[in-house]
Amino acid sequence: MITKGFRAEPYAGAMPEPTLSPSGATGESAAAEVPQKRILVTDLPGPRSRALAARRDAAVASGVSSLMPVFAARAGGGIVVDVDGNHLIDLGSGIAVTTVGHAVPAIVAGVQQQIADFSHTCFTITPYEGYVAVCEALNRLTPGDFEKRSALFNSGAEAVENAVKIARRATGRNTVVVFDHAYHGRTNLTMAMTAKNMPYKDGFGPFAGEVFRAPMSYPLRDPLGTDGAAAAARAISDIESQVGAKRVACLVIEPIQGEGGFIEPAPGFLPALASWCAANDVVFVADEVQSGFARTGKLFASEHEGLVPDLVVTAKGIAGGLPLSAVTGRASIMDAAHAGGIGGTYTGNPVACAAALAAIATIEQDGLVAAGQKIGERLRAFLLGLQARFPQIADVRGRGAMQAVELTEPGTLTPDPGLAGRVAKYCHQHGVITLTCGTYGNVFRFLPPVTITDELLDDALAVLSEAFGSAVA
Repeated sequence: MITKGFRAEPYAGAMPEPTLSPSGATGESAAAEVPQKRILVTDLPGPRSRALAARRDAAVASGVSSLMPVFAARAGGGIVVDVDGNHLIDLGSGIAVTTVGHAVPAIVAGVQQQIADFSHTCFTITPYEGYVAVCEALNRLTPGDFEKRSALFNSGAEAVENAVKIARRATGRNTVVVFDHAYHGRTNLTMAMTAKNMPYKDGFGPFAGEVFRAPMSYPLRDPLGTDGAAAAARAISDIESQVGAKRVACLVIEPIQGEGGFIEPAPGFLPALASWCAANDVVFVADEVQSGFARTGKLFASEHEGLVPDLVVTAKGIAGGLPLSAVTGRASIMDAAHAGGIGGTYTGNPVACAAALAAIATIEQDGLVAAGQKIGERLRAFLLGLQARFPQIADVRGRGAMQAVELTEPGTLTPDPGLAGRVAKYCHQHGVITLTCGTYGNVFRFLPPVTITDELLDDALAVLSEAFGSAVA
């Protein structure tokens, strides 16, 4: 379906003024002002975005890249409006951050109230209730019915690094086990934990030591295929022979790998690793930064196989767009750090905590876990149909509103990152924000807000279908 208002040909008319929300607008009115349909009034990028790009080139370090050629002015629901007035469908959610959608009234109201009350005191100096309330919510929601504690941070990488610190302190051991294709962040330690070199690690070493990489279960490319138990046995054998269980502080794994390619390990792989950790007093850490908070049709991806991690790392979707992350887990492990050993000036910022409480309430009250599952069903059906038309789609995988297709040369496992790039470019030029990922750059991923309307999702998928037809022609 091509939405009314879409203009594919070059724009030659008068330039519309951008329609920005007035200062002080409520969250409800801000969201309502953004029609939930794709509307293109200029070529992409438009003249205002091109002018901003020139300013950006002169002011912003070249190492900071951007995927889309346009500049955002506002957003609501599943739509991002650029500075030229174009309405783009958001299938990326700012990399799984705006899971509950843009300009959610409850989040806007909570943030406005908190910023009016106070924006910062530093929790380690003068604490406040919002931080405590977020920790209480995380302790209640994460898997496991044991006593828990939480600590709040700013970014996913910061939370991963603190999970490692806590695990090392609790066990008295040093080694961290991670996996092929993993992505855990851009700090020095988390770059060491991340597998892919470009663009994350190249030229930035040396990296932190005592990090061991084990083989991942990657059913499409693994000789063991869907035998998760055998893949786990292979990984465990490598860990025991090359490191030794008594040296391992923690095993850190994404239940569904994110930047590595939305890799969903074979059934049984994760539970076998968790069992090995329990038997050897190794802290099992689930990195749910990208897969948490209703993204996969469960509140946390660990729940799909009944995993109960010792520690859960969360970020992205936790606070509806504001920077917040957390480590939550067994009280006996979390309390191992000495007083003052974890924290930071901005960790658990009160405004971000207000946003998190509103986002969590929205997920629970609006049934967004079920909504994510429904989106997954629609996405999977469409992507399997697309695969039947295009042999370049070697695999369809993922859960809920976290789905992907892996692109290869037909009949082979040779990655085709060029095709992924061409499909993405077509989508971007036609008003759909899409993302690629994968160790080989050949995975096309989908992370729509779980509040996206059926009509908006269908329109975006129609563009994707056209993009494949154009890219393989």
